[in-house]
This record gives sequence, structure tokens and C-alpha cells, in this order.
Amino acid sequence: MHFVVSLLNSFFDLQSIPPVWVQSAAVAIWVLLMLILAWVVNRAASKDPEVIRKIVHIGTGNVILLAWWLDIPPIVGITASIVASVVTLLSYQFPILPGINSVGRKSFGTFFYAVSIGVLIAWFWTLQKPHYAVLGILVMTWGDGLAALVGQKIGQNKYNVFGRQKSWEGSLTMAVVSFIISSSILVSVQGNLWQTWLISLTVALVATGLEVVSFLGIDNLTVPIGSAALAYVLSQLMANG
Repeated sequence: MHFVVSLLNSFFDLQSIPPVWVQSAAVAIWVLLMLILAWVVNRAASKDPEVIRKIVHIGTGNVILLAWWLDIPPIVGITASIVASVVTLLSYQFPILPGINSVGRKSFGTFFYAVSIGVLIAWFWTLQKPHYAVLGILVMTWGDGLAALVGQKIGQNKYNVFGRQKSWEGSLTMAVVSFIISSSILVSVQGNLWQTWLISLTVALVATGLEVVSFLGIDNLTVPIGSAALAYVLSQLMANG
């Protein structure tokens, strides 16, 4: 993230540019770098669309950390979300993002992903609690992203939910990664309390459940929003209890 700002600073005098422009440019460059990385991998190493999609999924999702670190105004994140949502909708009809939406099944996951980022920024930036938005997005970014790759590559123990095949290896990965993400963020903000660990465990289990029962890529909406909302509500209840 610091690299992105340093890159901008090497070409421009950031002190003379309105901060919101710098923040917007940093976010845009980060996303562009992730798309370039996916294109390079697609050309040089792998033709597996699921791998390409998860590279973009994990890479672009981390932009929420950049947004948190730069304290971007909500309007920047919301606008970026709207633009990304429109582009992804168009990409289902036109080859705007080849390889990203081609996962061998009907899915609106990329669209829901863009929408969830905008919703969480609008919600938690306004409340001055951006860490909940970060938690929700990163649970989806790393939890679902790694779960899909683990399940696809080494998942041997299968089970079916609503006609969709899942693996216990993938679901376990989702739970463990979600717990690590949630606890890392909440401990850094709330401190090393037993309530923090309990909330993190609850979020991890619920996020895994939401991912398991998803269809048409809707987990890219339910997992981040559900995780962030649950962490927020439980934290408020335990703080006032």
C-alpha cells in the first residue's frame, strides 16, 4: 500500500494535489496492478479461469486496507463501487473482463463483490468504524478465495448442499482464515479480550455457513455484509452488556 502512494509521489508533487485525488488515484492504481497481474498469469502460467478469478478476487479485495489506511472519503469508495458494478454487469454481456467471470457456472459473484464493498464503506465509514467494513471484505477476500482454491486443488472429502458440491477441506479453510482475519482486526481495535475471541469465532462459523449455502455467487454479498454486521452487533451488545 505504501508502494502505491510512493509511486504516485515519484511522479507528482502530492502536496499540491487535493488529497481526495491522491486517494482515488492510489485505489485505482492498486486495482489496475491486480488486473495486470491476473492478465500476466493468464498469459504466462495458467489457463484455469478459477485461478485467474481468485487472483483478482484476493488482490482487489485488499484495496479496502488501502482505503482504511488512507482514510478515503466514503464518496470515493461508493463511486468506485458503482463504477465497478456497472462494468461487471456489462462484462456478463461483453468481453470486458475475460477470464474473470468465466468460471464454468452461472454466477454474479463479481457484481455482488463490487456492491458489497460500496455498501460496507457507506455503512461503516459513516459510523466512523471502518474496521468492520475491512473485516467483512477481508473475510470474503481471503476466506472465500483460499477456500475455493483449496477445495478445487486438494479437496477430497466432498458433500452436497442444495445440489452444489463442496469439500470439507475448503470449508475448514474458510472457517480458519475467517477466524484469523476477524480476530486480527478486532484485537487490534478492541484489545485482547475474551469477548473479542468469541466474536471472531462466531463470525468465522457464520461466514462459513453463508458461503456453504450460497448460490449464483451471492456469497460475495452475504458473507462480507453478514460478517461485518454480525461483528458490529455482537461488539455493541457485549460492550453494553
